[in-house]
This record gives sequence, structure tokens and C-alpha cells, in this order.
Amino acid sequence: MSKLTIFARPPVFLSVLYWLSLVKKIKKIVIIGPESTGKSTLSKALATHYQTVAAAEYARAYLEQRDGLYQEPDLLQIAAGQLASEDALLPKANKLLFCDTDLYVIKVWSEHKYRHCAPSILQTIATRSYDLYLLTDIDMAWQPDPLREYPQPAMRRYFFKVYLDIVQHAGVPFALIKGNPEQRLGAATRFIDAHADLPGADPIAAPLNNG
Repeated sequence: MSKLTIFARPPVFLSVLYWLSLVKKIKKIVIIGPESTGKSTLSKALATHYQTVAAAEYARAYLEQRDGLYQEPDLLQIAAGQLASEDALLPKANKLLFCDTDLYVIKVWSEHKYRHCAPSILQTIATRSYDLYLLTDIDMAWQPDPLREYPQPAMRRYFFKVYLDIVQHAGVPFALIKGNPEQRLGAATRFIDAHADLPGADPIAAPLNNG
């Protein structure tokens, strides 16, 4: 897929399926956070709990096919693939759609590695809406993976602060999710149950200590 193919989608990246999600009132919940903080595990567990579907992190499948090698233009392909994955699952979603990361992750990745982010990605972030954010904490042990780049504790703290700032300014409710897998699932479901049926409510930041 070329840049022209991506930019040919009017408006930037948005699809008919995405707009249909607004009509169906599907709540889109993003699980976001630094590397190796249990995002994929939590996404799958939440989809099972709520009997719905989760859009997997497209970057992983993309990079696995390329032995982990990428250049800056690949980020546009990853962004397009992530959005296409979400949109393709919307008709199958049961009230909720869980998203294992969103384009904020591409933005953070691009700005850290290349010192800037493509305008099309920034425009899409500004245009495409989500309903809730779950920020996964760095209290989990690092799990080595050839696709992960920043195992250093200082870098994990740095990226956590970046994502915390993002969710604090996203304009929708968010919660910090920490603890073991069972505690994380429990904290996430309590937060979702309290907020998922509040369309149009003022943004509320959940307590940063989930116990």
C-alpha cells in the first residue's frame, strides 16, 4: 500500500464502518501504555468478559512479517492497518470494542524515534474519537521480546509519563490499571461498568490508585 492509497481515504483514514459505529453507539475502549505492560493480555480478557471482540495491535503482526525491521514510512502502513482492523470488527462488536493501542502509540513511537509525526496521523488522532482509556502501569516485570525496544527502567518510566499525559488530556474518562492479571481485569471491569453507559458525560479521571 502506498502513501497515496492511505491518503485517498476521505477524510483522513476514516471509513464508513467507523461512522456506522457512532450510529450503533459502540463504545470504543483503548488499552494503552508502554511496552510489556500487559495490554494484549488485558484486551483479550476484557473481550472475553464482555463477550465481544478486540482489535489486536497491528504493529506486532506487521513487524513479525518483516523480522522486526522497519523505517519511518512503515508507521503510516501500521497506522492504516490498525484503523482497518478496528473498523472491520465494528459489525461484530457487542456494545463494546476493545482496541489494543491506538494511533497515539504511533505518535509517541514516531516522535521519539524520528523526532516528528506525520501530519496525517496527527489529523486522524484529532478526528477519530474513543470513549474510554485504560492505561497499563509498568508494575509488571519486563518480558523479553525481539520486537520490544526499550527494556531500561528509566525508559519505561519515561514512556509511562508520556502516556499518562496523553490520557489526562484525551478528554474522556481514563483509569490506571495495575496489579496482577486478576486485579487488572477486576479494576478494568469496574471502571468500564461505571463509565461505559455515560454518553455525553463530562470527562472524569478515575483515581490513579485502583487498590
